[in-house]
Parts: sequence; C-alpha cells; structure tokens
Amino acid sequence: MTLRGRLTAAFLVVVLGPVLLGAFFVASTVAAVDRSRSTERLAVAASTVRTSVDALCQQLRATADAVALTGDPAGAAAQLVGRGLAAGVLITDVTGQVTYASPGAPSTPWRDCSGSTVPPGPVRALAARVDLRDRAGTLLGTVAAAQLVDPAFVARLAAVTGVAVTLLDGGASAPRVTHTTESREVRDAVLAAANATDGERVTETTEGRYVRRIGPSSGQPLPLVLSVASERPPALHVTLFGVVVLAGLLAVLTAWRLARVTTRPLVELAGAVDRVAHGDLTARVPVRTRDELGRLAAAFNRMTRETGSYVAALTSSRDQLRGHLAVLGDTLASTHDLQRILRVILHSAIAATGARAGAVLLVEAGGVLVAQCTEGLDGRFPEGGGPETLRVPVGVGVVGAVAATGEPQRGRVEPTGAPAGEPRCRTYVAVPFATPGGGTTATPGGPGTQVGGGGATGEEAGAPAVALGVLALYDRLGADEFDDDDLVTLRTFAGHAAVAVDNVRVHEEAQRLSLTDPLTGLWNYRYLRESIRREVERASRFGRMLSVLALDLDRFKDVNDTYGHAAGDTVLAEFARRVRGEIREVDLAFRQGGEEFVLLLPETDARGAAIVAERLGAAVRETPVAVEAYAGPIVVTVSVGIAVYPDHGSTGREVLEAADDALYAAKAAGRDTYRVAEVCPDVPRLEIPVPAGAVSPPDGLPRAGRPVQVVREPGGPARSEPAAGVPESPSGPTHARPEPAESQADSATDTARPGPDATRPGSSGGASSGPHPPRQSRGR
Repeated sequence: MTLRGRLTAAFLVVVLGPVLLGAFFVASTVAAVDRSRSTERLAVAASTVRTSVDALCQQLRATADAVALTGDPAGAAAQLVGRGLAAGVLITDVTGQVTYASPGAPSTPWRDCSGSTVPPGPVRALAARVDLRDRAGTLLGTVAAAQLVDPAFVARLAAVTGVAVTLLDGGASAPRVTHTTESREVRDAVLAAANATDGERVTETTEGRYVRRIGPSSGQPLPLVLSVASERPPALHVTLFGVVVLAGLLAVLTAWRLARVTTRPLVELAGAVDRVAHGDLTARVPVRTRDELGRLAAAFNRMTRETGSYVAALTSSRDQLRGHLAVLGDTLASTHDLQRILRVILHSAIAATGARAGAVLLVEAGGVLVAQCTEGLDGRFPEGGGPETLRVPVGVGVVGAVAATGEPQRGRVEPTGAPAGEPRCRTYVAVPFATPGGGTTATPGGPGTQVGGGGATGEEAGAPAVALGVLALYDRLGADEFDDDDLVTLRTFAGHAAVAVDNVRVHEEAQRLSLTDPLTGLWNYRYLRESIRREVERASRFGRMLSVLALDLDRFKDVNDTYGHAAGDTVLAEFARRVRGEIREVDLAFRQGGEEFVLLLPETDARGAAIVAERLGAAVRETPVAVEAYAGPIVVTVSVGIAVYPDHGSTGREVLEAADDALYAAKAAGRDTYRVAEVCPDVPRLEIPVPAGAVSPPDGLPRAGRPVQVVREPGGPARSEPAAGVPESPSGPTHARPEPAESQADSATDTARPGPDATRPGSSGGASSGPHPPRQSRGR
C-alpha cells in the first residue's frame, strides 16, 4: 500500500471510527433505555396483577365468611351471588358431599386463592374457601365462593395494568393459551418467549415485545404472561446506517484530497532519494512550503550537500588507507625485519586513526613491556626520560593492564595523572596482540634458546592466547576521545602486528632449526659450509688467519656397540657441551656428522689452535662421561686435526680437507692427540703487505705476528722476509688469539687463551655463529 493509501485509510479510521462508535452508542443506548422502561412497565403491571388478584381473593373470602356465619347459608349465598360479589357459592359437608350449589355456578374444579401449585387443566374460576361451623365450633363442612375466570376477566386485568395479559393452562408439559389479549400476529412469539423464560425474568421477542411470566404463587395462583411492545423507533437502525454511509463518503473525499496534498512533496522527496541511492548526490527537492515538509526538503538538500563532502573525504581516506595497507602488505611479504614491520604498522595505525603519537611494545623476558618503535612521543616523558626508556611491567599502568588482561582499553586521563613510566597524554587507546599458545622462539642468544617456557604441553595446547605486546596510540586529532571505530581499526593493525611478530619468530626458529644439530645444539654441516666461506673471506679481506680444527671421538663405534645408541647420544651431547666451554664466543662449533666435529677459530694461528686442541683433549680425557643407565662412566678421547688459512689452503674447502687429513694423521699417531696439516710446497704465493699479516714461519707452525713476505725463488725453498716499511714487533711473535676486527667491540673482555696447563675457563666459554644467523648460547 502506498503512503497516500495509508494516509487515506488512517484518515478514514480517525473520522469514521468516532462516527461508528457514536452510531453504536446511540443504538445501544436507545435499546437499553427501551428495555429498561419496558422492564419497569412490566414490573408495575405484575404488581398491579398481584394486587388485583389479591383483592379479588379477599372479596371471595369475605363472601364465603358471610355465608358461613349466617344461619341460612343457602339464602345468604343466593343473596351474595345476586349482588355480584361471587359468581357462585358451593357448600360441602365434612365428607366432601355438595350440600348446596348456587344456580349458574362455574364448573369445577375451581383454583383456590391460597394454592401455589398449578393443577392440570384450564383455569375456569378462582375461589376462596372457609370452614363452616356450628355455634359450638364443630366443623360442619366448607363454604367456597368463586369468581369466573374468562376472557372478560383477563381483559379487565389488561385494562388495569396497561399491558397485554395471557392466561395459560397448567396441565400440559408445554402450557397453552387459555385466554389472551395478544393479537394473533404476536401470540405465538409471546408464548414461545414465555415458555423459554425461567422465573419472572424479562425477555424480548423477535417482533420487538418484552415478555414477563408471573405466578402461580402464594396470593396469586393464576399462571399469567405479561407483554408490552417496544418503544424504539422502527427505522432507528436504518437511519443510523444511512448516517454512517454518508459520513463515510464525505470522509473518503476529504481523505483523498488531504492525502494528495500531503504526499506530493513526499513523492518528490522519494524520487530524489532514489537518485541519491543510484549515486547522484546532486539531486535536490523543491521547497514549496515552510511547514514540516518544507523543512524536511531543506534538510534533505543540506544532507545531500554534506554527504557529497563526506563521500569525497571518505574516498580520500579510503585511498590513503589502501596505500597504507599496500605498504604494510609489501613490507610483510618482502622482509622479516621486525623493527621495520612494526614501524610500518605503527605509522599506518596513526594515519588511519588520526592519533598524534603511538608506540608498539613487546613482552620480553621478566614480564616487561619494552618499546620496539615509537612515533611522536618526544617531550611526553618526565625530564630525563624518553621513548627509549619506555619499559612497563605487565599488569602495571594502562598498557601493562592491557597486556595482562588481554582486553583493549580506551579513555581519557589527565596529563598529570599518567601512569608512571608511560607517556603523558589526554586520551589513549591500547589494544593487545597475541598468538595462540606459547612455544620455542629463536632469539639472538643462539640455538636452543627458549622463550615463554618452552613448547606447549598437552594440557597447554588449548590454552588462551599469550600476549605478545601492545599497540598504543595517544591524543587523537580532531576529536576528544578515540571511539569504537578507532578501536576496531586498531584491532586490525594489532592483528597484523601479531602475525608479523609470530612470522618473524617462526622464521627465526625455522632458520635456527635448519642450521643447528638437534642432538648437540651445535651448528650443522649446512651452516659449516656457509661459515667457512664467510670466515675465509673475512680473513682474506683483513689479512688474518683462520684455524680449522677437525675433531673425531676415538673408537666411538665401540661406545655404541657396547653401551647402545642412547648412551652414544649422551656422550655426543656431553662432548658438545665441553667443546662450547673451551672456546671463545667468537669461535664457531659444528657437528659435521656422526662423531665428527669442526671448530673455526678466527684470528688464531697454528700455535693457538694447538693450545685449544690440547685443552679439548684434556677436557674429554680427564672427565669420563657419566650415563645414568650404566653403573660406571664412559671414558672417551678425541683426535684433532689442525689446518690454518692461508697456509694449508686458499679456500675454505681446501683448508677443511687439510684439517681432515691432519685428523687422519692424528688417528694414525695413536689417537687422543692432535696434528697440524702440512704446508703445500708447490703453491706459489705472494703475501700482500698489510698492517697485520699471516704467514707460516720456518718451523711450520704459523702464528700471528708482524707482516712478512713469502718469497719463493725458482728452484729454491720459500723464505720469509719482513714487509717493507713495517718494523718488527719488539715483543716478537705471539700465540695470542685476537678477536676479529668486526667482533672486537663484542669481545673486548675476551683474553688470550691460556696454556694447556691452565685452568679450564668457566663463564668465558661459549660458541657464536657469526653475523647471519642467531648466535649460539654458551654451554657448560
């Protein structure tokens, strides 16, 4: 239904409703008044009938008393009948035999005035009976005086009461009319209504007459029906219907006119709305009046103008957000640099929400949130503090509570009431980002480093998400507070941050697992190839030495055959731990395969490598490996082969093969010892003079010292000469192992290796990987 149809219907309901209600009220009121008046007339008529019948009974009783008191009952009876006080007198003796009956008396039986029951048969006369006694009071019989009940009697009652009167017989189950003043047209309807009525209730016939039944009762033994015609106007309902129809026609015409006038501006407005819905924001509605519809049209025109401005702003914002998301997607896809990713996420979140400042904090060891990247926080900390000092314990302050509960927060805070350690601001919004469960995470500490307590157990597999950090923004531009839309937007960027952090950590962990040996925690053969190439290039670039040690556990097959592979694994793991304890942090330890291991010692000559080999041999030999499954410890030894770059090879592969050859020489020499590879005499080389050179002295053990030149003359042996322009060190050659140039800052506290008899190092030991993968943690 159209709006015009609904308005018309509403107007008709509003107008015709009262008209219909009024017509109904008039009809019901007239009917109620008519029924009330008719009921009242019938009540008066019933009272009049009772009074008339009672008076008649009193008259008959007096007549019977008069006959009974005279000495000549027959003469008195004839005299009273002649005066018209009774229609007949009947005298009976004590046995019920009639002793006198006045001439012309009504036929019996007579209806006794004192009776309340209806005997069968029609009512012919109404009688009053008294006892007949002598002077001594002896009962001689009864005297009955009767009055004829005929149509004239019923007509007199109707004349006295002013209503129609019907006398019924009392014999049949369905009473019949004996005498009535009703017309033949309504007689049957009145009789039917009387038969359907209980007691003396008033009922209405279909012909519009009200009927009431009275008697028989004490004092009124006649079964009578009283009826009165309704006083309602005969055409009342027709008149009311005509009034309603006429009012309805007028209402329809008026409603159609008003609906047309009212809906015309709305039709125009609907057309303009359709145009706007199809993208035409230039649609306008003519303002015809200054009423509510006119104001609506003006408001619509203003709304379309502002909507056009908003759409333009939203389009610009959408394009900007698309740009940020594109940059974010490219960053996530092109790099695993966590700092760069977090900076892009923070910058995009600030631009998308209009914040003035923000920070990304990650949970680190000890349950402390540490700022990884910040923007716009300068000048928001107390004196002496800055963005780099933003460290908040989990559960403390706003961002700490967000990380602890996992629930985002937004609100307002006075600058003087900012939580300790957090930047001053007026408004803030902070959202946590997390990944499900905990686990092993690669960190710069080296292989095997655990973050968050290790991998999830069976009970922890369904644990709630572990908070990785918090993305917090401060002081929104152009608004008092951050709203729910900003919170939803920030949740999106926090989700990206969680994915980025998790991806980076998974990538680091995957890289660590791909480069380490799972049993010993040392670097594997794959990383050995990369590391030896890199270390050889570094040694060549800076003119330094690089020692390569090939290690092999002696008779390790016997350990596996005797004690089992589980014990062999224990021996290998313990050996790796002791190796990590005997080398510097810049040194690299690898498991090449089986019981074979390799060490790379940067800036270490053959003498220093020999010292390391002796210490490793002592560390393995002097302390047997305890295995829980066996009563006694397992005694193992190690053989070591040493090769030095560049004396034993010009490439990493050559140096490694030379160390392997030296290892076999150590095995051939009886095991549990070390051997240094032999220098290849047929490789002509010219050492380039540099501030720190690496050559092999005539004794065959290359060591770090002053720069020299290796000169090979045709047909003669090689000889070493000091490099031009470089004086010899006054202290002479040294066996100390200096740190690599690029690692000296990290190893400034490292000292030279002690001799073979020196105490084995404690905390100074450890293994490191180099610049590319994460460093190995120290082992003991």
